[in-house]
Amino acid sequence: MNGSKARIAARIVGILALCAGLAAFLVPLQHAGPYGIPGRGLVGGVSCLVVAGLLIADRTPGILRAVALAASPILLFFALYGAFAELEEVVVLYAADAELRLWIVDHEGVEWVSMPRSKATRHAIDGVQLELLRAGSTRCVIPRIVDDPVANRRTFDLRQEKYAVQRLGGVLGMFGDGPGPETITLRLDPCV
Repeated sequence: MNGSKARIAARIVGILALCAGLAAFLVPLQHAGPYGIPGRGLVGGVSCLVVAGLLIADRTPGILRAVALAASPILLFFALYGAFAELEEVVVLYAADAELRLWIVDHEGVEWVSMPRSKATRHAIDGVQLELLRAGSTRCVIPRIVDDPVANRRTFDLRQEKYAVQRLGGVLGMFGDGPGPETITLRLDPCV
C-alpha cells in the first residue's frame, strides 16, 4: 500500500476510533439519573480518543501511527463494548457508598440483578432498604441475596435473552456459558 492510501486508511480508522471513544462517554447520557462514568469503556474510550488523534493528525511519526493502528482493534472493542452495554436498560441501585449501574431482568413479577458476591458484600446491600432508579422513576427496594444455583442460572439466561451485549460477550468467551462461581443473584423486593 502506498503512503497516500495508507494515510487515508489510517484516517478512516482514526475516525472510527473517534466515534467509538465519544460513544463510550456519550451513550450513558441517555439514561435518567446520574451520569454513569464508563466502567468497562473508560480505558477503551480514552484510548480510542488518543488513537484517533494520532491517526487523524498529519504530523504523527510513521512508527507511532503504525502502533496506534495496530492497537486500534482492541481499543475499539473495549470502547464499543462499554458504549453498547449502556444502550440497553441499565438501572441504578443507590448503595450507601456507591451508585451501582446494573442490568436487570424480570421473572414472575419480581426484579432480579446479579453481581459478584464481593461487590454485594463491599457495598453491604443484602437486606437493606435502597433506592432503585428504573425507567426514570426512583423507588425503595430491598435487595436480598438468593443462594440458589437455579435462580443464578435463570437470571443469567434471562439476561442472555434481554441484553445483546451479553450475547456478544458470550460468543466472544467473556461471560462463559453460565454464571461464574462468584456470581450471586439478588431479588429486589419492594419496601413495605
